Amino acid sequence: MRTGHEYDEDMAGDDDGYGEDDDYTFDDDSCDYDEVETTEVNAADDGEEAEQRYVVLNEDAVRARQEGETAKVAEILSIPRGFAAVLLRHFKWSAGRIQEEWFSDDARVRAAIGMPADDGGVPVPTAVSRAEMSCAICFVNYPAGETRSAGCAHYYCGECWRAYIRAAVDDGARCLALRCPDPSCPAAVVQELVDIAADKADRERYARFALRSFVEEGGGGGAGSVPMRWCPGAGCTRAVEFLGGGTGDAHAADVFCACRHGFCWSCGEEAHRPVSCDTVRAWLDKNASYTETSNWMLANTKHCPRCRLPIEKNQGCMHMTCPPPCGHEFCWVCLDPWDNHTGCAGFPAAADGDGNGRQEERTKRQQSRSQAAMDMDRYVYHYERWAANYSSLENVFKDMAQLESAEIERIAAVVGQPAASFAFLSKAYEQIAHGRRVLKWAHAYGYYLDPVRDAAKRGLFEDLLDQANSQLERLHAAAELERRELFCSDAEPAVVRDLLKYYKDKVESYTAVTRTFLRNLVTAFETTDLPEFKSLK
Repeated sequence: MRTGHEYDEDMAGDDDGYGEDDDYTFDDDSCDYDEVETTEVNAADDGEEAEQRYVVLNEDAVRARQEGETAKVAEILSIPRGFAAVLLRHFKWSAGRIQEEWFSDDARVRAAIGMPADDGGVPVPTAVSRAEMSCAICFVNYPAGETRSAGCAHYYCGECWRAYIRAAVDDGARCLALRCPDPSCPAAVVQELVDIAADKADRERYARFALRSFVEEGGGGGAGSVPMRWCPGAGCTRAVEFLGGGTGDAHAADVFCACRHGFCWSCGEEAHRPVSCDTVRAWLDKNASYTETSNWMLANTKHCPRCRLPIEKNQGCMHMTCPPPCGHEFCWVCLDPWDNHTGCAGFPAAADGDGNGRQEERTKRQQSRSQAAMDMDRYVYHYERWAANYSSLENVFKDMAQLESAEIERIAAVVGQPAASFAFLSKAYEQIAHGRRVLKWAHAYGYYLDPVRDAAKRGLFEDLLDQANSQLERLHAAAELERRELFCSDAEPAVVRDLLKYYKDKVESYTAVTRTFLRNLVTAFETTDLPEFKSLK
């Protein structure tokens, strides 16, 4: 349960001098061909030219690439496209290797993929009987033209072919390596035969397996070509083609699909800049050792620090207000009163300073508390913040979807302005999403910084994190809570119009300042020895 902030008219801290570049952008501009939905680039800082790192392709674009590669091999080798597709899959979609192997020993290649031997003509992917024949599966006699083969001497009726192909498709992607039903015959069943003999549903499933093979087995063209992967976002059917920019750099491998799902090109996990893939794996393994129920309770429910009423967090901002009659305002993460908010400043060190008195105190703490318990406290501290930012990120995406589907149109109608004039809200939410993701994974890394051994590095880490978090929270409150108050259903249009310019300037300024603080945090990881610190060992 939560309520909104009062509309804040204080513009303290606004600074229009910061640049407008961002480490992550969602660019919906298309390239020269329609199937490329979005081109993602590295945002440049300080006027540097942006470097294109990857493009996002829809299924039609991927299919066009696949068909182009298949047609090229078929033309060069003078073979049907079905056999060209079998060849490409056999050699992991490497057209260069196909030519090398084919012109070195084509007989060996033909035998490997089940292509009929060279008899001076073009190999036939399927043949129809020219006389009455008995189906080799059901043993029923059929007149000429009603049985078919895979270019070999074994003919089967249409119903048996349909059943054979359906069983193969039901078995998964292995249907792409299907051979003649005769156990002794190596003849390949190619897509031309599937398109003729199979039902529509089985043809579509076969084609989908073939399309996925193009991306998953060859990366869109095999050795020496541009890598390609499917977006792992839920329900997304797009592929990402990586053009360069340091796939070996753990901090330069995050890519973002047009569906706004981000993932790491190196490890396949969710985008986790600025921390390394090793840190992400270690943290996820750590989380897996705790039960799903306890994690959900820890991430989503807490007691009000004043009245102990159970509260579930259901929105993105960390500013919580207990429902009446309590009304206590506090921070969701550290539970400090909101007007005296210091608990997020850093994890308390297990020891501080020197001297006999402090040494005795440290010894007593070590005696009364095991190292395992201290590790648990540190884990809970960082997991709470990791989970809180994860939950907020999910809510940000929901708010963005609602904003772009209907909310912007509604508020544009209220003030009588075009919807395009509210693009600043989308940019603010994109920055919030970036910030929540950065802070989320920064806390995963923070767990592996020992409070005593790594005290100096931890101090820098927490200071940067605290600054970035404060700016992000301010932007989030303005974009979410103040927006809802300003553009509420019973707002007077004249009042809203008067406040709109002020509100827009405020949100744009907060966005720029937040971007700068987050960039500083990311830079600290990527240009100092923070990411190289060997705390995981």
